[in-house]
Amino acid sequence: MNLAAHEPRCAITRGPLSYHPETGHFTWVKYQGGPVRAGQRAGCKDCHGYRHVKIAGRRIAEHRLAWLFVHGFDPPQQIDHINGIRDDNRIANLRLATVAENSQNVGKQSNNKSGFKGVHWHARGKKFRAQIMANGKSKSLGLFHTAAEAAAAYDIAAAELHGEFARRNDAVAH
Repeated sequence: MNLAAHEPRCAITRGPLSYHPETGHFTWVKYQGGPVRAGQRAGCKDCHGYRHVKIAGRRIAEHRLAWLFVHGFDPPQQIDHINGIRDDNRIANLRLATVAENSQNVGKQSNNKSGFKGVHWHARGKKFRAQIMANGKSKSLGLFHTAAEAAAAYDIAAAELHGEFARRNDAVAH
């Protein structure tokens, strides 16, 4: 769903918060008591890298709150960070996604040793193997002499299978 044409340029204020679409930041408009002051950035980052704001005792993910402020509804779907940066809540970086689409737009796993998403060493074949998830199943893309060749095969398959949600290796930090 492309709603980019309707992106606001100026801050949107609702209740005690103001959302700044170009930075993705929320600030307090009204004094909230304690250490919180008007004009101060709201929220904090959790251990997974997502920012949350606590309003009336309820913790709300900033990316969901941003969508609500701009589009006027809290969608039942997931909200994907297009660039993969979990605390980048600019409205231009957010899009609706299914669970499958959101999972396609993730980087390489933290335990990855090849340096490339979808690539691992295949000990029996003594080559690098490229694999991709498609329709909930792992699909082998073949064995390759180098990790870079396997990564290129993964990138082609990801673009074909996952379209705009594909997180290719040229977008993954090595």
